[in-house]
Amino acid sequence: MKFNRKSLALMLIDSVLVNLAAFGSFYLRFEGDIPNEYFWTYYHTAWAGTIIYLLTFSLFGLYNRLWQYASISELLSILYAVAVGTSSVVLVIYFLAPMRYPNTVAVLFWLTTTFLIGGSRFLGRILQDGVLNARIPGIPKRVLIIGAGDAGALGIRELKNSNYREGYPVGIIDDASQKQKLKLMGIPVLGTRVDIPRVVKAHKVEEVIIAMPSAPGNVIRDITEICEKSDVVIKIIPGIYNYFSGQVDTLKIREVQIEDLLGRDQVNLDIEEVAGYLAGETVLVTGAGGSIGSELCRQIGRFNPEKLILVGRGENSIFDIEQELRSDSPGINLITEILDVKDREKVELVFRKYKPGVVFHAAAHKHVPLMERNPEEALKNNILGTYNVAEISDLIQVKTFVLISTDKAINPTSIMGATKRVAEMIIQSLDRRSQTRYVAVRFGNVLGSRGSVIPTFKKQIAKGGPVTVTHPEMIRFFMTIPEAAQLVIQAGAMARGGEVFILDMGKPVKIVDLAQDLIRLSGFDAGVDIKIEFTGIRPGEKLYEELLTAEEGTTSTKHQRIFVAKASVVDVARIERLVQMIRGRGSYLAREEIVEELGRIVPGFQQLLGKRDMERVGAR
Repeated sequence: MKFNRKSLALMLIDSVLVNLAAFGSFYLRFEGDIPNEYFWTYYHTAWAGTIIYLLTFSLFGLYNRLWQYASISELLSILYAVAVGTSSVVLVIYFLAPMRYPNTVAVLFWLTTTFLIGGSRFLGRILQDGVLNARIPGIPKRVLIIGAGDAGALGIRELKNSNYREGYPVGIIDDASQKQKLKLMGIPVLGTRVDIPRVVKAHKVEEVIIAMPSAPGNVIRDITEICEKSDVVIKIIPGIYNYFSGQVDTLKIREVQIEDLLGRDQVNLDIEEVAGYLAGETVLVTGAGGSIGSELCRQIGRFNPEKLILVGRGENSIFDIEQELRSDSPGINLITEILDVKDREKVELVFRKYKPGVVFHAAAHKHVPLMERNPEEALKNNILGTYNVAEISDLIQVKTFVLISTDKAINPTSIMGATKRVAEMIIQSLDRRSQTRYVAVRFGNVLGSRGSVIPTFKKQIAKGGPVTVTHPEMIRFFMTIPEAAQLVIQAGAMARGGEVFILDMGKPVKIVDLAQDLIRLSGFDAGVDIKIEFTGIRPGEKLYEELLTAEEGTTSTKHQRIFVAKASVVDVARIERLVQMIRGRGSYLAREEIVEELGRIVPGFQQLLGKRDMERVGAR
């Protein structure tokens, strides 16, 4: 192995320490009166013992570790290395030296060497942990940690590593009864969440760090509300997971965000299954510049595809994701194509040129009110565009085709929802006659996507309000952008053909609750500093969304958070006629004609509010 200056310095120090340990062992054994024969034995064999130790330490990696971050693993390495080194030295002396070491000297030699080598290595860690250093004066913040677990320990260590410049932990809060009155890294557990106001007041706490990355959203919400009443700054150590290893990736203390309040756990990938169908494959993503499409590209790139083809209509968004991927993942073979999925000829040219093995179809119009005003564009993009991409995937024998769908496709009351339901039917009909595995992925609203409710609320709060909510009883399913992308990728791995995969997204959330939470997290009082106004349900919207029709039902999959809907009956002839109608005069179709045609294909499609929603509104 190569040795740098630091390693050579350590070797020099170790040479001195092992000889000091050897001499000290004789000194202790004979109480300072070492017999001459043993002294000469040590004198003639010291060079050999030193070399043996240095070689053993090198073999066990004691010269290529960052000892300021030493842990149990490093301690075990020292114990093993010293044990092997001492045994080797004793054996060499036994067979080669005129007099062997006394047994007690051998034991003392092992103990003193362990103490000196271990002490020299852990001295930096001891100093870093602040045992010998007092905290710096004038600390502006006194910090309370919520959670006496692994994340809490990471939070305390992070504060210590910064020499408490970011705050000094005065105590910990944890609901577990067995942890009360104990200490974590020297910091006492001072009570449960109900004790937060008392602890904050007694210890003059200025900042609270929630260190519970696996806690459900309702727990985080409850703790946040308690802390807000105590007038402290609230931060969080989120569950930052590397989706491709399933392990915590970094520690990042930040402000609490609305995503932290979702009442369920994050979705995680089956890494081996996903890597098996993406690695070494040519993967094409339509709508690659959008919120979901771009996140798909980020995650797909980590599975070493042979090529990743970014397809989109907007040059600026495609340029942005291309530059980001080239910067963050320079090893990816990236290809960009600007095209409109409605242009069948260009779609076919691109597909025949690159022959993708996996296609993720994320290109779609998604805004309900806009599509109500422009229904012909919803038909052209969501139905004709999907048909083009899906049909050509069959022609060039794509292995797996994944359609990104929406909960608005179920019992649709909007043009957008109905067109997405037809898109699902298209891929199910093609699956019955194609070697390509066609699947759809259905999920709810995506937090943080362009045009979604959270960015809209943030803009309204930044302007001083009001925050506009359509109806006090409006509820939706929510997920994060990474979760949505994960579900899509996982669905492709699980595809057998014809399925509609559905994510268990937990309980739906009231939009007004999200608005109130976001106002509070922004440092304002809802209804006082920032007002909430109800504007009325917009055309095509429902009070609540569904993930299944009554006829579909679900069956479980091996992924505990993903279910599959039973295949529904598809009228292929009607779909073909609709596609031809859109191709022939899509831009000239009247609204009434569009509603009528969609109603013939999508059972129960009703314009504006569904009958059940009207009943719910009337009941209130």
